Amino acid sequence: MRILSLAGRRLAASIPTLFLILIGVFLLLQLAPGDTVDAMMAQMGGGDAATARELRKFYGLDLSAPVQLGNYLWRLVQFDLGFSSIYGKPVATVIFERLPATLLLMTASLSFAFFFGLVLGVIAARGVNRWPDTLISTLGLIFYATPSFWFGLMAIVVFSIYLQWLPAGGFEDIGAVQTGFERTLDIAAHLVLPTLTLALIFLAIYLRIMRASMLEVLNLDYVRTARAKGLDETRIIAKHVLRNALLPMVTLIGLQAGTMLGGSVVVESVFSLPGLGRLAYESVVQRDLNTLLGIVFVSALLVISVNFLVDLLYARLDPRIQAEG
Repeated sequence: MRILSLAGRRLAASIPTLFLILIGVFLLLQLAPGDTVDAMMAQMGGGDAATARELRKFYGLDLSAPVQLGNYLWRLVQFDLGFSSIYGKPVATVIFERLPATLLLMTASLSFAFFFGLVLGVIAARGVNRWPDTLISTLGLIFYATPSFWFGLMAIVVFSIYLQWLPAGGFEDIGAVQTGFERTLDIAAHLVLPTLTLALIFLAIYLRIMRASMLEVLNLDYVRTARAKGLDETRIIAKHVLRNALLPMVTLIGLQAGTMLGGSVVVESVFSLPGLGRLAYESVVQRDLNTLLGIVFVSALLVISVNFLVDLLYARLDPRIQAEG
């Protein structure tokens, strides 16, 4: 029951946060030069002022910023994300067509970075100041210092052009009609390089956090007591050390969910993935306000959901949180 109470408080606190994010983004976009009609007129090769006025009136852009914001929030309460003037369809439809690619990319990258960061961090901590620690720490520093777009471009050159092992971009092979397991394998093959590109920077962060956390927990009194009782070192790490050492890692998942969404903009652009990141870039370029606000709304929901799950997992790993609640 305490976990449910904690979950309820977290959800209640996230609603004002969501609206503040949307209001802030809306006001920032109002300060940017140009609007949707300007982008549409540019695509049509120009037009007269009367046509521009009619289009602004049709899309409600002739109203003041507070009125536009009020109208948008009222539609949002009714679960209406509006209409995309650039794509010619409801914003919800545009977003949910692109959402699976981003969700798959984020889930695969986060899982890869978390698992291998944990494993490498444990290995580095157990071999501290020896060659495994030096090698892993050096690789982590290289991964962290190298821009993700460079990783992506080099991966395309090596694995797609030179070795021809993996596809260079896209979400799936649009030239072949595939279903079932064959389509799943095709999508997985297309996601290998983007996943590695997005995950390597986060892998470097996770392994360094895990190494530091392991070294701190290994020096605590209860670990020395377990060793004094004659317990096997592997059992001590698995049963006594990992649970406490995992707490900073779990916290980091929630903090980096938004960062990973931001990183997907670069990765999806490099690998031509039809995801939310690339859609956000296109919406900014084309000044599609409704689509961009819809992406911010869905992205904020994703980040809040990840943090909500992290809070529940954290309460499960650390009973003190439930006791304080």
